[in-house]
Amino acid sequence: MIKAITYLKRRPGMPVEEFQTYWRTRHPEVVKKLPGLRRYIQSHARRGIYEKRQPAYDGIAEVWFDDTNTLRALRETPEMAAVQADEVKFIDRITMGLIISDDHVIMDGSTHPEMAKGVGFVKRKPGMSVEESQQHWRETHAPLAARFPGLRRYEQCHTRLAAYASGREPKWDGISIIWFDDAKALRAAQQSPEFERARADDANFVAPDPIPFLITTEHLIVG
Repeated sequence: MIKAITYLKRRPGMPVEEFQTYWRTRHPEVVKKLPGLRRYIQSHARRGIYEKRQPAYDGIAEVWFDDTNTLRALRETPEMAAVQADEVKFIDRITMGLIISDDHVIMDGSTHPEMAKGVGFVKRKPGMSVEESQQHWRETHAPLAARFPGLRRYEQCHTRLAAYASGREPKWDGISIIWFDDAKALRAAQQSPEFERARADDANFVAPDPIPFLITTEHLIVG
C-alpha cells in the first residue's frame, strides 16, 4: 500500500476545540467516500500545547491506498472535489501540504489511542542529497533514536524520491513518528542521555532551522 500524509492548520480565527470536533466528526463523512481508501488516521495536536504556544500545525492526516495509480485517479473525481470543498470550512488550505511517503518501521511495537504520538518534521541539511540524507536518517540516526527510554513504536516516513523530479523541492523531506505510553513518558525521554545523543546527530543530516514537533492524540477513522 501507499500512504499520503497531510499536515494542516485550522482556519484563521477558528477555536481549536471547534476545529478538532469538526475534523473528527464531520470531515470523515466525505473522506470515507474516496474510492480505494483503505485506512484513515487523524492525529490531533494535544490541547496542552496551545497553553504555551501556537504549534506549526494542528495535526496530520494519514490515508492509505493500494498504489500510486489509485491515488492519482482521485484527482478528477467528484469525491475528491467534495473533500476539498469541505476542507475550506475548517482548514487553512494555504498552509496545508502533502507528503507521499515510503515508510520504514524502526521499532514495530503495538499502539493504542491513549498513547502520546510524537510527530516530527524533517528537512535535510543544505548541500546534502536526498538519498544521502535518507540513508543517514534510516541507517545511522534510527538506531540512536530507537534507544529512547519508554519508546513503544518508531516509524520514519520518507518523502518519495518522485517528489523531487524536475528540480522540485518539497517543504519536508519526511516525518518521524514515535509513540510513548503518555506525554509524561515522552517528555522524560527528551531529558535522557539517549535523546541528547540522537539530537547531537541531527547536525549531521538535518537543517539547522527549528523543526516542528507535535505531541498528538491519534484517532483511527477507517481501518
